[in-house]
Amino acid sequence: MTPEKAALAGELPAPTQQTARRAKSRRSAFSHAVMGSMALMGLLYHFGASPLAASSAAAVSGAPKCMQVDPMFPKSGDSLVQMDAYLSSDDFRAKAVGQLSGIVKIPSESFDDMGDLGVDPRWDIFEKVADYLEQTFPRVHEKLTLEKVNTHGLLYTWKGADPSLKPLLLMAHQDVVPVDRSTWGQWKYPPFSGHYDGESVWGRGAIDCKSTLTSIMAAVDELVAAGMQPQRTVLLSFGFDEEISGERGAGKLAPFILERYGPKGIAALVDEGGGFQPGWGTMFAAPAVAEKGYIDVDVIVRVPGGHSSMPSDFNSISVMADLISLVHHNQYESKLYDENPYLELLQCGLEHAPDFPSSLAKLLGKRKPTSGVAATKHKKDKLALEAAKLMPISKYLYTTTVATDIIHGGIKINALPERVVLSVNHRVNVGESSQDVKDKLTHLASAITHKYNLTLDAFTDAEEVPGSIKLALWPSLLEPAPVTPTNVDSLTPYKILAGTTRALYGTNITVTPGIMTGNTDTRYYWDVTEHIFRWAPHYDGLGKNAIRNGVHTVNEHMTVLSHINAVKWYSMFIRNMDTADLA
Repeated sequence: MTPEKAALAGELPAPTQQTARRAKSRRSAFSHAVMGSMALMGLLYHFGASPLAASSAAAVSGAPKCMQVDPMFPKSGDSLVQMDAYLSSDDFRAKAVGQLSGIVKIPSESFDDMGDLGVDPRWDIFEKVADYLEQTFPRVHEKLTLEKVNTHGLLYTWKGADPSLKPLLLMAHQDVVPVDRSTWGQWKYPPFSGHYDGESVWGRGAIDCKSTLTSIMAAVDELVAAGMQPQRTVLLSFGFDEEISGERGAGKLAPFILERYGPKGIAALVDEGGGFQPGWGTMFAAPAVAEKGYIDVDVIVRVPGGHSSMPSDFNSISVMADLISLVHHNQYESKLYDENPYLELLQCGLEHAPDFPSSLAKLLGKRKPTSGVAATKHKKDKLALEAAKLMPISKYLYTTTVATDIIHGGIKINALPERVVLSVNHRVNVGESSQDVKDKLTHLASAITHKYNLTLDAFTDAEEVPGSIKLALWPSLLEPAPVTPTNVDSLTPYKILAGTTRALYGTNITVTPGIMTGNTDTRYYWDVTEHIFRWAPHYDGLGKNAIRNGVHTVNEHMTVLSHINAVKWYSMFIRNMDTADLA
C-alpha cells in the first residue's frame, strides 16, 4: 500500500463501541496505513465465532437494505475437489510457507528518489522477483502468457475458451516500503529473512503485498495443475512501484490493458484493500468499493524582506502562520453523502449487529434518500456528526481532511523571509470534489490577503509576484474514485465476491461495502471496469489481526493460516467468476 493508502485504513478504529467513553482507537502499525477499506473499519483481521443475532438492537422496518447473499461454492469436478482438499493439507502448508518465505527474502524496496528505469540500478531487484516467480510457479508460466510492460510490470494472461466473456483481473504489487536501516536491530527476525516460526512468515512485505501476490499465483498454479480450462480469460497484473505512486508500474499496465480490451472491457478487478473487522457484536468483511480523492496545494506567501533588526509589523512567516491557523480552525464538516459506502455499512450494522448504537439507528430511520446529495451540502448532517461522536476516527471516512505537512521559509537568521511555501494535503470526501477544496482554500486565503493588503492568485499559471499569496496545484490531483455497484438483486461481481467470502468463511460473516481514505494502484484502472474491489481475503478465523502485524514498520509478519485461506479464496473466486452468467 502506498503511504496514502492507508492511514487510511488501518488507522481507523473498529466501530464496536456504543459510546465515546468506550471508544478506543486501534492504530495499525502501518506508517502509511492499512489497506484502504480496512479503513472502513480498520483493516484488522479478527474472527467472529458467534453466530449472528436474529435481529439488531434497533428494530429494522421496511425491506432490508443490507441483503446478505447465500454462500457460493464453485462447481468442481473430481480433480478440483482433490485440489480443494490439497489446499488444506500439511503438504500444501509447507509449500505455501516456502513460496511466501522465498519472495520475502528478495528486498524489492522502492524509494521515493528512484531514477529512470535502466539508469537507477535499484530497479534491477525486480528482475529477481520475476525470476523467482518463474521458478516457484512453473505451471503458471507454462500455461499462461507473460508480457513485461515497462520492463518490470508483469501481465499474465490465462486465455479463456469464450472470447465474448470479459476477463477477470487480479492485482498485487511486487515492491515493498524500505526498511529503515536504523531499525534492523528492533526486528525479532531480520527483515528480509522470510523466517517461519511455525505460525507466521516474518519480513518486510510478508503482508504488503507479497502474500497477496503469491496467494494469487499459488491459486492459479494449483488450478492449472487440477486441469482447469477457464471459459473467462483471467489476467494477473503486478506493478512494481505502488509504494511510490505506481506511475511506472500500474500507470503503464492499466493503459496497456485498456488498449487491448477497451473501455469497461474487464468484468471485475480485485486489488489489495479492505479486510475483516469485528464491530457492534458481529464480524464484517468490508471490500472497499470507493476511495477518497487527493489534492495537494502549495501556498506561497511573498512579502518584502529586510534586516531583522528593523522588522515590519508582519513578514512572510507571520502571514503564513495566520493562514495556517485559519485553515486549522475551519475544518471540513462530516458529511455522509448517499454514494458513500460507509452509509451502507451503517445500514448493515443496523440490520445485522446486535450491539448497534440506538442513536445511530434512530437517525438512520429518519434519513431520507435525498438528504446526502450535493444540494444539501451546506446543511448539518446529524447522522455523520453522531457517528463521528461515537467513533471519532471513523470521521475520516466521510469527511474531507486537510493537513499542513511541509513548510519552507527563510534563509538567514538576520534576514526577514521574502518567500514562504506551505504544502497542504487534502483527502476529498466521497460526494465532494477538488473544486470544493479549491473554493474553500481560496476563500480562506482571500481573508488573509485582505487583512494584510496582499494580492491573491488562486490556481492560475501566473508568475509569483511580491506582496502576494499564490495557490498552486500539485500534479497529483485525483478526484474521489467512482463507486463500484454493490447491488445483489441480480448476479453481479459484488454478489459473487460476497458469496465466495461467505462460502469460505461462513454465514456468520456480514459482507458490507467499504471505503478507503487513501489510494491504491486501482486509481489507474477506472476506465477498464466499473467493478473495482480493494479487498484482502486473508483471515485466520482465530481472532488474530493479521493485517496489523507490522505493516510498514518493524516485525511485519503474515500468519500462514491467513495466507492459505487467501489462496483458497482466490481459487474459489476465479471459478465462481468463470461460471457466472455475466457479460
